[in-house]
Amino acid sequence: MNAAASAVGPEAILGLVLAIFLLIFLVLRTKVHAIVALVIAASIAGLSAGMTPDAVVRSITTGFGSTLATIGLVIGFGVMMGRILEISGAAEKLAITFVRWLGEKKEEWAMMATGYIVSIPIFCDSAFVILNPLVRALSRNAGRSLLTLGMALAGGLMLTHHAVPPTPGPLGAAGIFDVDIGLMIFWGVILTLPATFAIIAYARIMGPKIERMIEVDTGETLTAGFQQFKEDAAARERDLPSLGISMMPIVVPIVLIFINTVVAGIAAGDAGLQAATWVQVTAFIGNPVIAVGLGVLLAVWGLAGNLSRNDTVAELEKGIESAGIIMLVTGAGGALGAVLRDSGTGTYIGEWVATLPLPAVLIPFVIASLVRLIQGSGTVAMITGASISAPILAQIPDVNPVFAAQAACIGSMVFGYFNDSYFWVINRILGVKSAKHQMLTWSITSTVGWVTCLVALLIVNAIFG
Repeated sequence: MNAAASAVGPEAILGLVLAIFLLIFLVLRTKVHAIVALVIAASIAGLSAGMTPDAVVRSITTGFGSTLATIGLVIGFGVMMGRILEISGAAEKLAITFVRWLGEKKEEWAMMATGYIVSIPIFCDSAFVILNPLVRALSRNAGRSLLTLGMALAGGLMLTHHAVPPTPGPLGAAGIFDVDIGLMIFWGVILTLPATFAIIAYARIMGPKIERMIEVDTGETLTAGFQQFKEDAAARERDLPSLGISMMPIVVPIVLIFINTVVAGIAAGDAGLQAATWVQVTAFIGNPVIAVGLGVLLAVWGLAGNLSRNDTVAELEKGIESAGIIMLVTGAGGALGAVLRDSGTGTYIGEWVATLPLPAVLIPFVIASLVRLIQGSGTVAMITGASISAPILAQIPDVNPVFAAQAACIGSMVFGYFNDSYFWVINRILGVKSAKHQMLTWSITSTVGWVTCLVALLIVNAIFG
């Protein structure tokens, strides 16, 4: 063992276990916010490892600042852009377009595709509320199960919300593991695409069955008769932005980040090429901060035309309000990780874990899964899983940090239930009232995505890890 690890004794491990249990207890059973709980946990972990009080404080503040230095502005810009997409009708425009492209009898795929794209900049809860009228209209028009369509939409929203930046959780995990955002986006898409098929299959089979169960138990019918969705959509579209304008704020930043990732890979090791003007320009506009900032400008320019300057600024500030909490939680998670690194506890655990017959990439996955089950927040689960495991995995050779970051994100998908606000949004809006039916509608759906993404992660890690 190295010097830092050898200085750590059993009391440090006991202190870390106590810190994690206290973190979970404070978030789950008290009125203490996750931000404060994370700082308390970091303090206990550092002091129990023998760090002096001033060293603990210094490690917490440095870890907090360095984490937000990489992704703080991106989170802020991302939620600002999402707010404009939400209020402008751009999300609904995407949904109507996908329905038209995919045609009849594929309505659940239209809902899945809509959720998969819309949730990249917009939070799941808000997006589901916005798009629910479209789910009901499709159900009435096509005679398709309301729950099948609702589960498909909710699943699509969940997948990218948990795995694809610039959604805040994956951004935080990427920042903690210090991985390229372009690679995080690429692998987030690759790892979640198989889950779209699994969730659609489950929704098709179980949606009608759950509705029949509800009808037998309560006498209520969720799926109604028929209406002309196309005529209704045509009427609504008169007030919606064009498809191109609706897509630009999402597509342009992702394309710029991807281009920068590719160019940086080509120019790696070639000092002359790295100094070329076009490479420098690509590096600038493809930096996530600049790229997502341009996305905000495109959203304001293309989608906020009907709003006054004061109203536009007010809506952007509503997005900033939600960003503040997310950034604080993310920074606090980074502070916990910094304490584990600086104290030597991470090194000690890493050297011990390296001797176990367990794929190292599963460490953040297991931690995030447990945290999600206990306290409900996917974002907190991702950040906690990443912050605890990053200093551990840094001591284990040949661990791909992108797959490790994605493991924390995927773990946070597991079995959303009563302590998850999204669980209640989905079930209440769809009219599912019984706990049994609620868990069949969403808890199992989210777990289907969790299992499928885990299998995909293990496969790509075995090949490319």
